[in-house]
Amino acid sequence: MQTRIHTFKKPLDTELSRSMHIERKRVFRDTMRWEVALTHDTYEIDQFDDEHALYFIRTDEDGRHLGSFRLLQTCRPHMVSEVFSHLCDSDIPKGANVWEITRACVTPSVRALDRLRIRNQLISACVDFALLNGIHTYTCVVSAGFLAQILAMGWEVTPLGVPRHIDGILTAALRITIDRTTPKRLSLNGIYAPSDIQPLPAHVAA
Repeated sequence: MQTRIHTFKKPLDTELSRSMHIERKRVFRDTMRWEVALTHDTYEIDQFDDEHALYFIRTDEDGRHLGSFRLLQTCRPHMVSEVFSHLCDSDIPKGANVWEITRACVTPSVRALDRLRIRNQLISACVDFALLNGIHTYTCVVSAGFLAQILAMGWEVTPLGVPRHIDGILTAALRITIDRTTPKRLSLNGIYAPSDIQPLPAHVAA
């Protein structure tokens, strides 16, 4: 298995991108019952799935989607700025060294034990990617159920505001600080293992 960074000119350009959007529909619409938009009743795609988005995708030996994260640059429109700004009690963190993690998804058919391992591999890749590219902050929006998990991982997490109910679900915006101590902090809780992730693609860095 491997974790790779992908960009797609259009959301449904490749078989891998199509499979990712299918799994996102199964997770966010079918399982979590989010009111997310669907394309062709099959693919979960939103306005941020464009050529500027980065996708960390974990695949199996046959190149099939097992899990993924989406990263958005905060100097462009992103979910906290455009959709969840009311979750922030002060200025929204933005800048070249601040990125947003969204759409964390693990294929539902993956076994429970493997799901945890895939999640940890994706988190490790995000940490290594940040350290390679001078990223010091990730932002994200999570429900109360996942908030406890994120806080327990060991990294430095700061709420951006008081959690609020959205569609009946208590939801919070968070700032996650990444520095040279982060891998060790996560390792103490069995989260982090070094990844084979690569530096920021040149066309994105430009």
